[in-house]
Amino acid sequence: MDFHEDFTRQEETPGPSDRVFCFALAAGLAVVGLLPLVARRPVRWWALAVSGGLAVVGLLRPSFLFPVRWLLTRLGLAVSAVISALVATLLFYLVVTPIGFLRRRQGRDPLGLRFDAGAASYWKQRDPPGPAPDTMPRQF
Repeated sequence: MDFHEDFTRQEETPGPSDRVFCFALAAGLAVVGLLPLVARRPVRWWALAVSGGLAVVGLLRPSFLFPVRWLLTRLGLAVSAVISALVATLLFYLVVTPIGFLRRRQGRDPLGLRFDAGAASYWKQRDPPGPAPDTMPRQF
């Protein structure tokens, strides 16, 4: 079967650099460590210690966390595919379908799809008839 779209290609999605990944993890853990201060609770020292360690790794040898970055990037792509399909499905069945039912109940037929037994043809006559054929060379 010949499709217009080529489904055989593999698109590589570049993730963040190793250094950016280390610093992002360090920043996230720093927030986790300092967030209890908002509620006047003690700081989570373990999170701050791991955050500092990740910042040092990010400065000295960021490629050390490449396997973790690779795994989390793949996990993120898988979750993204599932969530995108779920959101598109919900949008269709909760928004588009009810609007279509309401318009059909109101008697609307914007595409002119209703069967008309008395019609000689479904061809739409244009007035004016349209552009001259010589104005559209090499269409394909």
